[in-house]
Formats: sequence, C-alpha cells, structure tokens
Amino acid sequence: MSKLTDVPKRILIGRALRSDKLGETLLPKRIALPVFASDPLSSVAYAPGEVLLVLSIAGVSAYQFSPWIAVAVVVLMFTVVASYRQNVRAYPSGGGDYEVANTNLGPRAGLTVASALLVDYVLTVAVSISSGIENLGSAVPFVIEHKVLCAIGVIVLLTVMNLRGVRESGKLFAIPTYVFVAGVFTMIVWGAFRGFALGDTMHAPTSDYEIKPEHQGIAGFALVFLLLRAFSSGCAALTGVEAISNGVPAFRKPKSKNAATTLALMGGLAVTMFCGIIGLAMATDVKMAEFPAKDLIHNGVAVGADYIQDPVISQVAAAVFGDGTFLFIVLAAATALVLFLAANTAYNGFPLLGSILAQDRYLPRQLHTRGDRLAFSNGIVLLAGAAILLVWVYGADSTKLIQLYIVGVFVSFTLSQIGMVRHWNRHLRTEKKQAERRRMMRSRAINTFGAFFTGMVLVVVLATKFTHGAWVALLGMVIFYGTMSAIRKHYDRVAEEIAADEGPSDDSVRPSRVHSIVLVSKVHKPTLRALAFAKLTRSDTLEALSISVDPVETKALKDEWERRGINVPLKILDSPYREITRPIIEYVKGLRRQSPRDAVSVYIPEYVVGHWYEHLLHNQSALRLKGRLLFTPGVMVTSVPYQLVSSEAAKKRAKRQQNWSAPGAVRRGPVDRRPKEPSGKS
Repeated sequence: MSKLTDVPKRILIGRALRSDKLGETLLPKRIALPVFASDPLSSVAYAPGEVLLVLSIAGVSAYQFSPWIAVAVVVLMFTVVASYRQNVRAYPSGGGDYEVANTNLGPRAGLTVASALLVDYVLTVAVSISSGIENLGSAVPFVIEHKVLCAIGVIVLLTVMNLRGVRESGKLFAIPTYVFVAGVFTMIVWGAFRGFALGDTMHAPTSDYEIKPEHQGIAGFALVFLLLRAFSSGCAALTGVEAISNGVPAFRKPKSKNAATTLALMGGLAVTMFCGIIGLAMATDVKMAEFPAKDLIHNGVAVGADYIQDPVISQVAAAVFGDGTFLFIVLAAATALVLFLAANTAYNGFPLLGSILAQDRYLPRQLHTRGDRLAFSNGIVLLAGAAILLVWVYGADSTKLIQLYIVGVFVSFTLSQIGMVRHWNRHLRTEKKQAERRRMMRSRAINTFGAFFTGMVLVVVLATKFTHGAWVALLGMVIFYGTMSAIRKHYDRVAEEIAADEGPSDDSVRPSRVHSIVLVSKVHKPTLRALAFAKLTRSDTLEALSISVDPVETKALKDEWERRGINVPLKILDSPYREITRPIIEYVKGLRRQSPRDAVSVYIPEYVVGHWYEHLLHNQSALRLKGRLLFTPGVMVTSVPYQLVSSEAAKKRAKRQQNWSAPGAVRRGPVDRRPKEPSGKS
C-alpha cells in the first residue's frame, strides 16, 4: 500500500524535505509579493465591475459617482496599509490579526477574528477561482459551459502546487502576477496616451448599449444607500491585505522590514490599477448591469439570456488595445491566470493561521504540523475541500459569491486596529524615552484612524450587504467560532483529566494482581508465540480463552491442546448466537467486577501480511475486539504479531523503496553518503 501511494505522491509534490531545510523555503520580497499580494492585486479585475454593477441600478447617470467611490477606496486602502505596517513591526511572529486581538482584547476577540479570517480565506479561493473561470470563459466557451467542473479542477491543481511548498509555488505564481501588473499598467499608460496625446476616442464593446434602470430617479437616502453599497462592493479591492501580516515568518530576514516594504508596494500598485481601470471604464463608456439579460438594452431590445457580460477589464482592454489583438489576448490570459493564482494568498494564510490556532488548541492538532514538503499540508487540503463545497453550492457564480465577501475581512481589520491602539496605550504607560514615545504616538494615531475608518466601513458593509448574502458569511463565522470553542473545551478537559497527580493515585499504584488471557482459535504458530510471550511476562494468573462457535472445531482444539500437553488452562466459552466479541467482553468485565484492583491483560495473536488486500482477509475480529476493549477500564491489550511470508516480501519492497533515488538525486548522491554540511563550529 505504501508503494502504491508514495510513488505518485513523490511525482506530484516532490521528495520530502528535512526540517533543517526550512530556512531555504523563506521568500525574498520579489517572490513574497506575488505569493501574499496576488489577491489584492488581482481584485482590480473585478472590484471596478462590482462598483458599476451596483450603480447601474440607478442607470448610467449614476456612473458619475464612480470616481468619488474610487477615491474613497483609495483612502481606505492607504489607511489599511499604513495600519498593517504597524502590525507587522509590532507582531512579527505570524499571528497577524488573531495574535493582535487575542493579546490585547482577549481570547473571545481573538477567536472572532480567527473565525472571520478563516471564512474570508475560503471565500477568497471560491471568488478568485470563479471570477477567473468567467474571465477565461469569455474566450473559451467550453470553460463557461462547464464552469463548476473547471473551477473544481483549478482548485485541485492549485492544491497540488501548494503541497509542493511555498517557495516552489511562489516561483510558479510570480510570472503571471508580474505579467498581469505590467499588462494593466501598459493598458493605463497607452489608454491615457491615446486619449490625451493623440485625441483618440476609444469605445468599449458595450459603449452603444443602454441600461434600463431598476429604480428611476433615485435621490435622497436611497441614493446615499446605493452609493454606500457601491462603495462596499468596491472594497473587495482590499481583500487579502491582511495576509502579509499573517505570513511574516515566511519572509527572509529582516522579516518585519521586508513585510512592511511588500505591504507598501502592494498598496501602491493596487490603488493605481484600480483607479486607472475605473478611469478608463468611464472614458470608454463601459456599461454593466446587475441583471444584463433584461436591463442591458441594445438597439432598443434587451440582450436576452444568451448574452455573456464580459468583465470591465476585458471591455477596457478591447477599447484600448483592440479586440483580439496580441496585447488584448496577453492581458486576458494574464488576468485569468492571476485570478486563479489570487487564491494562493489564502493557500498561504489559511494553513498558517490554522497551525497557530491548532497550537492554541482551537483546532485539531493535525493542522499544527508541517507535511513532508515543509508546508502545512492538512490545512491546505482542508481549505481546498471547503472552497470546492462553496463553489459547487453557488455554481461558481462570482456575482453571488462576492456578496458573501468582505464582511469577514473588515471584522478582522476593525478588531485588529482596536487591539493595536490598546497595544500602544500599554507600551506608552511604561516607555520613558521621548523619541520612542513620539514614534508610538504616531503609530497609535494611524491605528486609531484605521480602527475608526474600517469600523465605519464594516457597518456600511453589514447594512448594505446583509440581505444580499452577507448573512451566510456571518453564519460561517458563528459556526467556526462555536466549533473552535468546543475543540478548545475538549482539549482543556482532556488535559485536566490526564494531568498527573502530585501524590500517589490509583494510576500510579501497582495493581494487586495481573490476570492474563491469551485468545485462542486454533493451535498454530501465532498461538504458540502468544502463549510463550504471555508466560515471559510472569502474570499472577494465565489462561487461554476460546469461543465455542462450532462444536466440532472446539473438540478438535481441546484434543490438540491435551495432545501437546500445553501447561496453560484452556477455558471455553459457549456462544449460542455465534458471536466472538461479546462473550470475551462480558468475561473480561466479570473478572473486573470480581477483583476491581486487579489488572486484566489480553494477548491477541495477529497475522502480519504484506499486501493491502490481505488486510481485508485477516485480523478483522481482532480489530473489533481491540476497539471494544479500549472502553473497558483496567484492561490492557497486547497484539502479538506473527509475520507471514508476504510480509517479508513487503519488507524487501520497503528496502528497495528506501534506496530509490528521486529525480536528480544521482548527481547529489545517496542521502547517507552525502558530505555533511559544515556546522559552523570551530
């Protein structure tokens, strides 16, 4: 079985890495940027469209407010980036928002932030992949026709790539991310040059379309509410900003400085691209409708259900570069790729946060350990499973999924910034140096403004998106919070229960006697070995126990026992209903009732086989019996293995596999013969 699974595993994710190679997986800034910032950078591909979709409810006339919404998003982006630069310097251990809230606001706030981040990471994968599929589907009809299947396939592919390790996946993701950024900047610069220098009039494919407003003449409070909803949709551009503060340990030294630099670079790139695309969309007269089939009018007729609405970035690229041109195709391909790879932000954030939560006993311990490629493999697989479920439930529809988005990230933004304010307040009470106090007060002012601004946006998001699907994200947060609280209570209860007493206790006192039982079905080599081992332990009482299911077999067993002169008493239990497990359990419990201070030791002879299918043919009764005996206090279970010939063959296969060289190992030499690296000691 090991051979069947290990070879494909090595082909997919590569050879295992030693723990002391962890330092080699750390990321330089040029790789960390696409790894941790691909989500906010790629969100400019759909965030401008979400703004126009909401404004279209009031008709084309409402598009005039889009530049002001863009300005508000830019101010918010710079505020969040400036705030998180304080976070990564103060908390470089990688806990990010969770550590900040947990340390400064208490465990409940920390758990709330963790729940929000976990939900947001799952949504990041689902939204990014679904949006990428829709962008790719505008050029490849097969993809859009089978978008759920294609989205799941991309998630599986990304999962395999991330299981290979952070550094390797980062190198793979860097090229598409940088091509996308270069493509968008080229489009902005060329579009501005054509418009201002050449005086060209550029037209998007939908420039001659009309929008049928769902609500005519919106004004007053309704207009304000609509603008706030459009702003909250545009805030999708900020998703993923927190991933860098969670991923500080993955940076090369100096970690905090490199993380802060990457944050600033990411913020500058994201706001420039966001504003540029909004500006070009206005200049090229892009039209977007929330329900295009009935609200988008062409030549006086609704476009109908067969119409596929291309994203804003695709329409702008068609207007600036020309539909079908080389640069248009390059940008379209890079956009689709970077949207797929934007999920990588979550693939790096979710497993790391899961590991920290597992260390704090809020999640299963299996999420704390790294896999054989030094990645948090269990967290990666868990994230992929949750994202696949979400994509399947929502049919890979990014418009539906985006409504669930943003809530979690602004919950974590707000609580994190409040926590940072308390952090600075605590340090200012003890700090005496004036220069350091001025720096802390400046940082506190930044975090205070960040807390106020993100808290206000959170209220806006909840008010405008709750009925449009944000309640699902809140429900997910509640489920995560309840589950993690229950896991922590379980671990705490177990730790308290198994804690060793200071003085003598029933667990440390020797039993009065040990009553040993060897289970027997026939007199064969495994039975004789189990009897010999049981005699060696020198129990106070030793007996053999067999269950009578077939009278003929039972008589044959007795005769063989007497013929061999085995000096161990053989006890036969009748089983009129042909059960094996229950009579043994009842007999053992009876011994415990008679002598509660005695320990009962049960020896079970077992075959050791070499093929996976042979396990189905042997030891099933032993497995069931051991499972039942585990719940019986004062009972010890010992398996006495007997190796069959096929197990020897399996041992040889394992030895050959151990000597097998991974691709490229020939020039490195076998592991045990490679020269040891210098320890650095003189």
